[in-house]
Amino acid sequence: MHRLLLLGTGGIAGQHMTEFGLLEDCRIVACADAIPGRAQAFAEQNEIGHAFEGLETALQWGAFDAAINATPDGVHKATTLALLAAGKHVFCEKPLAPTYAEALEMTEAAEQAGLINMVNLTYRNSPALQMARQMVEAGEIGELRHVEASYRQSWLVSKAWGDWRSLDTWLWRLSTSHGSTGVLGDVGIHILDFATFGAGQDIVSLHADLATFPKAEGDQIGAYTLDANDSVAMTVRFSSGALGTVLATRYATGHLNELTLKLHGTRGALLVETDGKQSSLKGCFGEDIDRAQWRAIELLAVKRNARRFVDALASGVNGEPSFHRAADMQKLIDAAFESSATGRAAITG
Repeated sequence: MHRLLLLGTGGIAGQHMTEFGLLEDCRIVACADAIPGRAQAFAEQNEIGHAFEGLETALQWGAFDAAINATPDGVHKATTLALLAAGKHVFCEKPLAPTYAEALEMTEAAEQAGLINMVNLTYRNSPALQMARQMVEAGEIGELRHVEASYRQSWLVSKAWGDWRSLDTWLWRLSTSHGSTGVLGDVGIHILDFATFGAGQDIVSLHADLATFPKAEGDQIGAYTLDANDSVAMTVRFSSGALGTVLATRYATGHLNELTLKLHGTRGALLVETDGKQSSLKGCFGEDIDRAQWRAIELLAVKRNARRFVDALASGVNGEPSFHRAADMQKLIDAAFESSATGRAAITG
């Protein structure tokens, strides 16, 4: 039985309780949070045996094998390095770190320690994405020519998830002084991973344009300066020479939380769609190409990230998506910031 520490008991913690709670060969034995009283309340609510006010006291106790790092983005690095130094395996929320250099430092620390390290890029759980990757690798769409990837959210124009103007849960995501790197850092990592994993190729260069739109008088709400980017559009080149477009925005009116990936090849095409809960895959092949007709493709169940992490703990062989993968995606994010600031393409390969 693998013993897990849940570090951070904020909004995402409930999802980890559900995901890991479904697995019979692991158990969350403790939780920790830096905010006084929050870990104890979470432990009582979820019947967790031990609660600690902060990571240091949890490490002093030490009776766990691995940690789920669900802390705020800005402290992923410090907390993860402390866990690794204590010999604990780590399953970390995205983004791994604010910059590629910091993500690489974390990756090297985990690899040098020989510890299992994974990042919760949740859309890897999509059966449609996994099936598309297999079909691309099998050569079913021929040579890849064009990729279209988009992540559309609308919470800046919709109250479906609550009113962002009055909720800290959303406001911090709009403020760089509160640790946000905007839509690019928040969900850009997802769509970049989605696109490159589905295509089975790396992005070797990109040109990005970032936009921050006015949202309140003086671009300020209380302590929050609303200066983080809201939308990003990129043109990218893949290692094969295929051209692509990548979009992420919080202003996609009419879309709640939708990821789309189109893979166009010389022998066929694939369309992946998911909202994080349900996913679908369609293909256009053979005679359907002449009629531009798309047909649904049957999907198979896939291992979810939590399952892959626990399997990696059992086998000692690192799982995916790894810290190394998350660092590679952070390199693309850094390049997008550079490109937008300079107005020039950035080489990433």
